[in-house]
Amino acid sequence: MSEAATVEQPLSVEDFYDATVLPDPCEIPVIEPGAMADSKPYEAAPEFQKALGFPGELVDDWHEKAIAKLGELVEGSRALRVYLDTCVKCGACTDKCHYFLGTGDPNNMPVARQDLLRQVYRKHFTVAGKYFPWLVGARDLDEEVLDQWYSYFHQCSQCRRCSVYCPYGIDTAEVSMAAREIMATVGKGQKYCNEIIGKVETIGNNLGLQKKALVATLEDLEEDIEDETGVAVKIPVDKKGADILLVTPSADFFAEPHIDGLIGYAKVFHQTGASWTISSYASEAANFGLFIGSNENMREVALRIRTAAQDLGVKRIIFGECGHAWRVAYSFLNTLAGPFDFLDQNYPVPQHICEYTYDQIEAGKIKFDKSANDHIRLTFHDSCNVARGSRMGDTPGGQFEIPRTIIRASCNHFFDMAPDTIKESTFCCGGGGGLLTDDLIELRKKGAQPRMRALQQVAQDHGVTHMAAICAICKTQFAKVMPDYGFDMDAILSVHQLVSNAIILDDAKTDQPEAGDGDNAQPAAAQ
Repeated sequence: MSEAATVEQPLSVEDFYDATVLPDPCEIPVIEPGAMADSKPYEAAPEFQKALGFPGELVDDWHEKAIAKLGELVEGSRALRVYLDTCVKCGACTDKCHYFLGTGDPNNMPVARQDLLRQVYRKHFTVAGKYFPWLVGARDLDEEVLDQWYSYFHQCSQCRRCSVYCPYGIDTAEVSMAAREIMATVGKGQKYCNEIIGKVETIGNNLGLQKKALVATLEDLEEDIEDETGVAVKIPVDKKGADILLVTPSADFFAEPHIDGLIGYAKVFHQTGASWTISSYASEAANFGLFIGSNENMREVALRIRTAAQDLGVKRIIFGECGHAWRVAYSFLNTLAGPFDFLDQNYPVPQHICEYTYDQIEAGKIKFDKSANDHIRLTFHDSCNVARGSRMGDTPGGQFEIPRTIIRASCNHFFDMAPDTIKESTFCCGGGGGLLTDDLIELRKKGAQPRMRALQQVAQDHGVTHMAAICAICKTQFAKVMPDYGFDMDAILSVHQLVSNAIILDDAKTDQPEAGDGDNAQPAAAQ
């Protein structure tokens, strides 16, 4: 592979418009054994481990407890046992992982990463592995293997792209989550995820943002919207009797481009006359319990949403733009915290904000001035957990078409990336699965390589300047890594940021006050 194609020397702004140097996003890298062996996230401090019900540090009998936990997991999940038993080493998954493509480390081939756990499973839970370990690649769990687990199972973003191509449907994400849960159970948990889960369980959001600060932040945002548009768009907090509870990632409260998406939600609700609220008790859509494979912690976070919905007396729950939060909501919320029979069953339980906005577009309740986004030439990144772990709407593939319909309704210049890099084949942003920490910044930049190459190609072919996404982690990750690939950090947008720019508010101020109030509805000003 040429130097121009490596992550260490990313293509310059000038170079990536030269077709002769644009590499294929799926290009197989030069193999570099052990290239990422030293990549590890910080371990969780004892107080954060204990708060989640895990030992504060590696226990003395960690080997016995780890094997017992593995036995509990394969006994409780027939799927996990099948995944560990079924692999035939066909090689279909080897070049499907963005971390392998970006690093060249063979342990980042999905099959090789799985085998780090599979070899221990075979040693302790199969006859052949117990008596003929050399024959079936079985190995006991020693400190060296545990160290490999901690490194390489934190080089899997649980994006499940490899599963799409596996002829047996082996879900590497489930294997990675099992390994992480085993490690946390014996006192070797990851700092980033476990500290965040603790904040949500005690305060209500990933940031540790208290109610007073949340309310003040949203009041300031209301003032900004009114100053810009002349419209008193409200963002209610803890409004009892509201119809809709919006559960959105806490990044929407404080950072670009997330906050522009929140403004878009608020404008849509305002224009449609919806009665809605945010809860200060459950002010977080994210559920990092998924990333560490802990059903108990997933449930604790999910129950906060149920409690908030009941306390506020809402009829509907709508989730904001967050990839893994939507997967948890769509696939697991009812199991974790249901039944939600106290909600209005005439609506999906739960519903995604994109589904809501799409429905309003289809009903003709919201209109756009698409020219408000003419300064943008756009593409769209399908976030992994939405693309491969959930759906939207009433038809298969709705999770792909609904966001694109919203984009086309609000934007004149939209272009998809290459077909083998989008929809069910989408590449991960490189920071998902609990890896969005600066401890792993080298891995994150390398893991972003396939997506960034696809973006560079559509930029060259169609002059694309921006990319939209409906995942808080994706948006944060891209803002960090885009400059390494020749793009500005603000080239990543929220889908509802486009909505915010172009939506026509009936009571918006006009650009020509002398014409009189209410003569014509005007597009809301771009945020």
